[in-house]
Amino acid sequence: MRALVTGANGFVGSALVRRLLRDGVATTGDVTELMLVDQHIDAIPADARVTVINGDFGAPHTLDAVLSKPVDLVFHLASVPGAQAEANRDLGDRINLHGTLALFECLAKQPSVHGTVPRVVFASSVAVYGVPLPSHMDEHSAVHPTISYGVHKLVGEQLLADWTRRGSVDGRSLRLPGIVARPGLSLGHGSAFMSAIFRAAQHGQPYVCPVSPSATAWWMSRVCCVDNLVHAARLSSDGLHAERVWTPPVLRLEVGALVDALAHRFGPMQISYAPEDGIERLFGRQPPLIDRRAVAAGFQHDGTVEALIERALMEG
Repeated sequence: MRALVTGANGFVGSALVRRLLRDGVATTGDVTELMLVDQHIDAIPADARVTVINGDFGAPHTLDAVLSKPVDLVFHLASVPGAQAEANRDLGDRINLHGTLALFECLAKQPSVHGTVPRVVFASSVAVYGVPLPSHMDEHSAVHPTISYGVHKLVGEQLLADWTRRGSVDGRSLRLPGIVARPGLSLGHGSAFMSAIFRAAQHGQPYVCPVSPSATAWWMSRVCCVDNLVHAARLSSDGLHAERVWTPPVLRLEVGALVDALAHRFGPMQISYAPEDGIERLFGRQPPLIDRRAVAAGFQHDGTVEALIERALMEG
């Protein structure tokens, strides 16, 4: 099986690459060639199956190189994060919108291999829901993105579903929350505080949190995120709903409850709170969420706050 990961050098992408090389994708076949696309790959896996293509995934010459031969499976993770896309509209439009549309169109037009079409897993975002959010959310909740990043992700979902309806690709989109715990400052991520709390606890450093301790957010570890992406690739196409989009289960926790659990593991935290209305409005007022179709399809959350902490700080 010839597989492709865009955004392969990213926080989630690099972990997904390690998982695919180690475990494959089970029911969809063994990975015999894995193409990694990003602006730059920091550490190239020492594996004969790996082909690295440095460049903008949406540029015609990059797409020509990537799709010189048909691919069987694609994980499309590459994107400009929300805050950065909002600050730099041209960059966000070029990568998140036009690049995604160009990739999907090229995949839809590639020659079929043994009568099959490429299976495409798209990392969408809960940003498609916009703000304010309703008091409870499920698979019927309306989407009304309020930032360009959310608009771009929604367009990607809908186009992928349409190509799937036409029989040109086999798409499945996951609306992912903030994934933790990213290293560093996570430039461009408005949800960076969600990871910074973990790192502050882990390293015993002071931290000024831009949301209140009563702020409620949706949490998912990188390990859980990769689990869900691989599970999406493994799902049989039979009986999947036409929209081909799921919001995986999340842990919904108050920031104060997470801080207490981190303090129990690492010792008292040096944390203070200076809520910023914009950040709390976007990431600190997230209501109960259950997508019954996602649960029925087998997607999962981290289980407990203790498991979230353990998995969020795992290197692999």
